[in-house]
Amino acid sequence: MPLEKPPLKRLALVVLAIVPALAWALVKPVRVIAPEWAGVTCTTTTVCVDDTSKSAEAAALYAQAVQFVDAKVSRIPGHPRVTFCSSQACADHFGLGARSAVTVGTFGTVIGPRAWKPYYVRHELIHYLQAREFGVLRLLAKPSWFVEGMAYGLSEDPRVPLSQPFEGYRSDFLAWYRSVGKDRLWAEGSRL
Repeated sequence: MPLEKPPLKRLALVVLAIVPALAWALVKPVRVIAPEWAGVTCTTTTVCVDDTSKSAEAAALYAQAVQFVDAKVSRIPGHPRVTFCSSQACADHFGLGARSAVTVGTFGTVIGPRAWKPYYVRHELIHYLQAREFGVLRLLAKPSWFVEGMAYGLSEDPRVPLSQPFEGYRSDFLAWYRSVGKDRLWAEGSRL
């Protein structure tokens, strides 16, 4: 007797239930979507912390970074959510690994314990801005010198030199940026 095939609707529902669960379990940065599930406290709609005694410091880093990026790059649309991890356990929960911080499209950012510095938060908000301006899929197709070079260059990261290839990306981006200027940044960037 042949096995009966499940109806297409039932299969679609199973896939819709399993894919998000697998993403949550296997792709840890996706957890920025709901950081509260990681035992993190969101003190505002935009700032979450694993240690509430550091919420004022996190809020100040966030506010300074938004103000900087608004003035130096362009206005940040929306209200990006940033999770500040002061412990390595928190950072590991979000899958940072060796990274200091990560931004997942427009869903959110995680700042690890080593990245509680203004230029790191600015760097990640620039990645958020890139995802908003270009869309996540188009951003993935952009050259690394543009994506990372912009984040390192326009965040005014004081580390000189950066390790390679990042110092090269920053140099290449800043040379390109001098030729296009702030007013044409997004229009010219969309052509890359």
